[in-house]
Amino acid sequence: MKILLTGAAGFIGSHVARILLDRGDQVVGLDNLNAYYDPQLKHDRLARLTGDTGFSFVKMDVADRDGMPALFQRERFDRVIHLAAQAGVRHSLVDPHAYIDSNVVGFTNILEGCRHTGVQHLVYASSSSVYGGNTQMPFSEHHGVDHPVSLYAATKKANELMAHTYSHLFALPTTGLRFFTVYGPWGRPDMALFLFTKAILAGEPIQVFNHGKMVRDFTFVDDIAKGVVHTLDRPPEADAAFDKAHADTASSWAPYRVFNIGNHDPVQLLDFIAAIERHTGKKAIKELRDIQPGDVPATFADVSELERWTGFYPGTSIDEGVGRFVAWYRDYFKV
Repeated sequence: MKILLTGAAGFIGSHVARILLDRGDQVVGLDNLNAYYDPQLKHDRLARLTGDTGFSFVKMDVADRDGMPALFQRERFDRVIHLAAQAGVRHSLVDPHAYIDSNVVGFTNILEGCRHTGVQHLVYASSSSVYGGNTQMPFSEHHGVDHPVSLYAATKKANELMAHTYSHLFALPTTGLRFFTVYGPWGRPDMALFLFTKAILAGEPIQVFNHGKMVRDFTFVDDIAKGVVHTLDRPPEADAAFDKAHADTASSWAPYRVFNIGNHDPVQLLDFIAAIERHTGKKAIKELRDIQPGDVPATFADVSELERWTGFYPGTSIDEGVGRFVAWYRDYFKV
């Protein structure tokens, strides 16, 4: 297949691209290579892909109102994986316009491109953050997601609503994936594992928010990438039994689905830090802090719907995943 992969230079996108290329798909990778974090890491991720004859790269912002339609018309993609977004919960408190431009305007351009060129299936990144103030665990796609606690989360819920509209109006098959705390090699420098490993190896203190009373469904990036590809291969269909009088948020009368994709094994933050200590061979200097605005104290994914739909179930343990990250970090930064 010929696949558009947005966010191809990103953490998850570069891993997804590798799987697609290895199985023989033609991948057009798109990224704007912005400076939200060090662009060199993005260039280095791309360098692992550009030697493959099945890969071509386009530097473009998904919010480009002229460039995106032209790209869709020129390339005529079979399917689209949309992972490009302005990421980060806390940064949305500082620069909200970046989230509207990328996550809302950009997503509109993706939907329009798919609509007008007959794309067979759009898979896009949502987020566990859409669960917001919900405290019912584990988080299920059947739960309401009407109380986001960050603008980032609100834009991701908006994506799900926008996708449903296009599935309904234009019969465009769309699948949203709610990612749960992704970690692993080539990860983002603003995420906890990267920050903690860097500080611990340097003998510097780490900031531990909510006094360590955080629980996360940490999910290894290889599991996420495999789940994305499994989902791409199974376009949603209209649910003929859908009852509009008792609407279920997990499905629709339109060809639309949303799925959690997490490890289904939540871990205490302090246990996560202990795994980093084991693999670095150094003790962390912990500075305990209050919870930050926009954060939620716990996440826990019910992934039974994803397993039923695709047959895929994430399964990398924290100890294995953290060990692989620390090994990559030491090699990449020569420390």
